[in-house]
Amino acid sequence: MDNIKQLIDELRQELNENNYKYYVLNAPTISDKEFDDKMAQLERLEKENPQYYDPYSPTQRVGSDITKSFKQVTHNRPMLSLANTYSVAEVTEFFNRVKNALGDEPFQIVGEMKFDGTSISITYENGRMTQAVTRGDGLKGDDVTDNVKTIRSIPLQLRQNCNYPQHFEVRGEILMPWKVFDSLNKEREYNEEPLFANPRNAAAGTLKLQNSTEVARRKLDAYLYYLLGDNLPFDNHYDNLMAMKDWGFKVSEAVKVLNSINDVENFIAYWDKERKHLPVATDGLVFKVNSLRQQLNLGYTAKNPRWAIAYKFQAERECTKLQSVSFEVGRTGVITPVANLEPVLLSGTIVKRASLHNEDIIRNLDIHDGDMLYVEKGGEIIPKIVGVNIEKRIPGSSPISFVSHCPACGALLRRVDGEAAWVCPNKYNCPPQITGKIEHFVGRHAMNIDGIGEEVAEQLFASGLVKNIADIYDLDINKLLSLDRFGLKSAQRIMNGIAESRNIPFERVIFALSIPFVGETVAKKIAFATKDIDTLMDMNVEQLSAIEEIGNKIAQSIVEYFAIPENRSIIERLRNAGLQMHTNEDATNMSDILSGKTIVISGIFNHHSRDEYKKIIEANGGKNSGSISSKTSFILAGENMGPAKLDKANKLGIKIINEEQFLSIINSGIADTAPQIS
Repeated sequence: MDNIKQLIDELRQELNENNYKYYVLNAPTISDKEFDDKMAQLERLEKENPQYYDPYSPTQRVGSDITKSFKQVTHNRPMLSLANTYSVAEVTEFFNRVKNALGDEPFQIVGEMKFDGTSISITYENGRMTQAVTRGDGLKGDDVTDNVKTIRSIPLQLRQNCNYPQHFEVRGEILMPWKVFDSLNKEREYNEEPLFANPRNAAAGTLKLQNSTEVARRKLDAYLYYLLGDNLPFDNHYDNLMAMKDWGFKVSEAVKVLNSINDVENFIAYWDKERKHLPVATDGLVFKVNSLRQQLNLGYTAKNPRWAIAYKFQAERECTKLQSVSFEVGRTGVITPVANLEPVLLSGTIVKRASLHNEDIIRNLDIHDGDMLYVEKGGEIIPKIVGVNIEKRIPGSSPISFVSHCPACGALLRRVDGEAAWVCPNKYNCPPQITGKIEHFVGRHAMNIDGIGEEVAEQLFASGLVKNIADIYDLDINKLLSLDRFGLKSAQRIMNGIAESRNIPFERVIFALSIPFVGETVAKKIAFATKDIDTLMDMNVEQLSAIEEIGNKIAQSIVEYFAIPENRSIIERLRNAGLQMHTNEDATNMSDILSGKTIVISGIFNHHSRDEYKKIIEANGGKNSGSISSKTSFILAGENMGPAKLDKANKLGIKIINEEQFLSIINSGIADTAPQIS
């Protein structure tokens, strides 16, 4: 019996190692037949000896045909997106910003490929994969562990004799190689199924299939590009990537340490051409500061890390014929003209439509009926009309005219003052505006009510069941079952989503209301400042404008929204339905240790980033300031504090403390005991 267990363990180890050499190193040492024979032997031994079952065995990558739903998981660390640039000049600006922020401290940049797939975060415990979660909204994602286990370039069990941390997280991109994509689309075309638009959509759709056997069949690939954890082997990004490669992860060969802006420019020039020879889709490059300590000190904006940036390759351009222009009504009433094009292949996808945005763009481009239009993919994602081939214009063709009345409800359009947009003013009776608000309200970043997409939103409105967002909470199983093509399972899914939406936090409720100009970030600022819906509804333009990042335009829009009786009525109905109409902050995380104190942060820190220290200051009653004055209570100083600030602090007699002293203050609860340092 012990001999059988030993043989099984040896086969598993050998197959894992050969899997690594084949899928990660692209350097197999045994033939496919030898690999298959060993796999068959292992499968037979495991079947005959079920007591030695191991979910991490290489035989377990085939997947299961059991249908399941995906549970949402909160990321331990948010998965933020990167700021985009489209020129070498903008990358140079990023380089100089980093240089200025770090002072005289030398730094390196790591250049990488920006793969065009779907982001994933994978957790490992004691060398074994325990969980794989999609990016989702950056804060929460879907647990797709079973599906990720089928991807052969992602290790289930790390290679033996490697010194990896007990617990860590890797992030990367799951991709569908071009060959697999083309083969899959040929198969779908033969079966008269809709074709995938591009490998990115195909990969994302495959990863969310509820049948992991089908996921395994589609042969997804992956590149891993970031290591996170508390006990990383190295203090820099590049060496951690090389360690990941040794452990068994597939890391791009394009990764390179760059020591100057000249190195960065050469890296861009090289990959702008060579990327077209890669087996997977790419849409740019990524540049990251190498030092993890410097990354920490550079910190984050509300949406992006300051220590990394994405460079998007110049868009490809094609010329195709304009077949017609349609006019679509958005949820805020804005009319958007859309060019319907003769299909054209662009950056690996078929383009049939492209937004013309507004009347001014149509006029400036001087678009006529039947024109041949130049189309680009902005960042190789969004199709964009960039010009007209005048030489191929049809003689006597008429210029495209913008509509004067709403194409949906017939209302006379009005021009927004100071803007290019034409708007349908019929906000409460125009079908696309109502269904658009319903679709936005139930969306994942808002109330996250699963089962209501564009088609169902239109169906609910057309049936008379939902005429505004508050009507959603009057739905029940029987009402939903009265709709065409609705079964008990789909109806119950919607009802479950409605019940769960009552726990959605206040800031997302604000975002879900479709107040013009109030996006996710603004909604969070408003929720933090106002604390509850009644305070928000009673505020005037001046009070709202005093909130950070809330300008007069946004403030005016909020006041106008709540001035409409129908909107206030909807708010009351949502309140009565049990939605969160106030913040639920944990008071135990707040203190008044720094109450009344104004603090300036300067230098580079080891324990927290500047942004984190700003939050700590605010959470404990203090106020952050960017400049030193007689009102400054003290300066929180890290390494390389600016000499000008130091000189001014000394002249004004401002107390200077380091981060250890500051953290001691926070922990002790006494703000006036720190000694001055020089």
